[in-house]
Amino acid sequence: MKSNIFRFLRVKLAFRSFCTSVKKINEPELIRNISILAHIDAGKTTTTERMLFYAGKTKTLGEVHHGTTVTDYLPQERERGITICSAAVSFNWKEHRINCIDTPGHIDFTMEVEQSLGAVDGCVVILDSSSGVQAQTFTIWRQSNNYDLPKIVFCNKMDRPDADFNKCIKDVEIKLNSLPIALQLPIHEKGIFKGIIDLLSMKKITWDSKHLGQSYEISDILNEELYKNAKENRLEMIDKLSNFDDQLADAIIANESLDNVDINLILNAIRRLTIQRKCIPVLAGSAYKNIGVQLLIDSIINYLPAPNERNKIYSCFGKDFVGRVFKVTHDKQRGPLSLVRIYGGELKRGTRVMTSSGASENIQRIYEPLADEYKETDVVSAGNVCVCAGLKNTKTGDILISNMTSLRNAQKKLKATNNNVQVDESEGDFSLFNFEPKIPPAVYFCSIEPPSASYQSALETALSQIQREDPSLRVSFDETTMQTVLGGMGELHLEIIKSRLLTEYKIDADLGPLQIAYKETIEDACRESLKIEKEIAGAKQSVEIDMTLDVLRSGDEVFRIDHSPNASDSLKSVRPKFIHLVKRAAISALERGPKIGGEVVNVKIILHSLIIGRNTAESVIAAAASQCIQKILLSANCRLMEPMMSVQIVAPTEKVSPILSDLGRRRAQIGEISLQGEHNKIIEFVAPLAELQSYSSIVRTISSGTANLLMQPHGYELLSSVDEQVAIRRAQGFE
Repeated sequence: MKSNIFRFLRVKLAFRSFCTSVKKINEPELIRNISILAHIDAGKTTTTERMLFYAGKTKTLGEVHHGTTVTDYLPQERERGITICSAAVSFNWKEHRINCIDTPGHIDFTMEVEQSLGAVDGCVVILDSSSGVQAQTFTIWRQSNNYDLPKIVFCNKMDRPDADFNKCIKDVEIKLNSLPIALQLPIHEKGIFKGIIDLLSMKKITWDSKHLGQSYEISDILNEELYKNAKENRLEMIDKLSNFDDQLADAIIANESLDNVDINLILNAIRRLTIQRKCIPVLAGSAYKNIGVQLLIDSIINYLPAPNERNKIYSCFGKDFVGRVFKVTHDKQRGPLSLVRIYGGELKRGTRVMTSSGASENIQRIYEPLADEYKETDVVSAGNVCVCAGLKNTKTGDILISNMTSLRNAQKKLKATNNNVQVDESEGDFSLFNFEPKIPPAVYFCSIEPPSASYQSALETALSQIQREDPSLRVSFDETTMQTVLGGMGELHLEIIKSRLLTEYKIDADLGPLQIAYKETIEDACRESLKIEKEIAGAKQSVEIDMTLDVLRSGDEVFRIDHSPNASDSLKSVRPKFIHLVKRAAISALERGPKIGGEVVNVKIILHSLIIGRNTAESVIAAAASQCIQKILLSANCRLMEPMMSVQIVAPTEKVSPILSDLGRRRAQIGEISLQGEHNKIIEFVAPLAELQSYSSIVRTISSGTANLLMQPHGYELLSSVDEQVAIRRAQGFE
């Protein structure tokens, strides 16, 4: 039996190369832009490190537990062993260029995932084979679906004794409502993961552990039972594919058999269905044990789309440059650095570009992305990702173009080719091309103070830079308490911000106690009127306004005018600009409720009457609208709403009872308790965020460090009268 070292499956036996001629590696069809997504600790960073090593980009294998990884470069990431910031890396593989973004798995840093998904064309979703689809897997799957991204699933950690490949496939099918297509089967001998069976070539592939998995051997399947199982799975795979791909189905009908189908037809069918998001190729391996990573990279090339197969809307720019900033970072030596995805044309060093925010920027330097290492280059082609220095005023989501003439020409071309598209040809209209990431609302708030007054300016600058990098961080100034307030996605999020201020900016800031982002609402409709008459600088100011606050129902507008006959007669003489002024002021007044100053939600405003005296200032009209809303809120039966969290705890069976006992004291709504493997159980529940402060530490204490916990937002619920009084006292600092 001869071994084929450093060679993958031949054309007759396995994966077909999609490079049929010698081409420049920066042509769009030879580029893949991907994002690595997963639940916490599923192996994203380890897999990325193996990709870089086998591609020759790094000389040694980076390890998370040793703090030697390329993509986890922040001190906080290496100390905690988690990914906090997404990092972009580029490497070449089999005449292709792969731009890969390693993303965090923790819900507190979900904004990092959201930013990266707008810049890629496909995803690799990594599953922990011992756990299958986990809580955060749902979140990242939903986020990627929002961008219509094709996906490949890599079942990692197949070396674990409790790994279950079949469970992962069932989870993808049932929990994620997708069609998984297993392209490989894992091989275990005496409980040890040895390699995989490739169902396309019907070959056994094993890796050489002595050479860090750089070489692997392809051989025939000699075990009769293994071969029979592989044959059955191969026929099942082809049958599933033929149900959705007509070309493959026609070939099977012509052959009158599922056997002897040309491998190129199968590969093309998998690629088509993957790009159309009708199926999910599933692979197996163990990144830590250096098994299966090369085949994963081959699958990225073979099945995920090239840049020219997506983002067709940007083709209206022709050969003109167009790109989008999807992340901003700060470097001590280089200043602000913008990660840019290029959709059309070329970006050259020294050129000037226009941004969708109206600024003109100069591209001082261009770098090839490799986390926090920078290799300078002169030009980057369409379809690629690069790092640009010199963009001082850009933010995440900004569109970059060569000039406004290019934008107007693109709009005209788009309108000419698609009559259904409504194009505003006014200068500076980027609405059709602007896909800004959705910023999730903050759930944790705390005050922040500099160590002394001399650090105040430095703190403000540091927070401004961090907020530009991380749009999910909210920085505001509370005029009531005269404090700077931070809003974040969770305790860990704010802890990391404090740590970064100390390590990167040398500011030992003090964080105040965490505050919960309560909201307020009303239970019944309430109507009030307000009349203002005063004299300002000798001019008489007069406003009389009548409004109602009611419960907002599905399909309702937040602000509307009363169209009853009496109201119409009163309002038809009011100028539209005054109506808009009242609308803005009234909606703005809902930002602070009467109970604890929380945002008022789930309400609609109805304007019944507005009488404005001659020469009344606009500021007086706005103040009247705001005061009328505040008067209504004081009269209405306002209720507090508290943020709820969906929590999943994985713990040994013997630790479940004390955990449940503790949850009984935290107003938790226990959902499902299910088995995971032979020794662990999964506890799923919903609980108020106020009851879960520092809960991760508490769970580790209860379980002696053996439990894992994941929390994510679950919406808002009304508080009972007793709990509401507790929340008010807590917000006022009395508890």
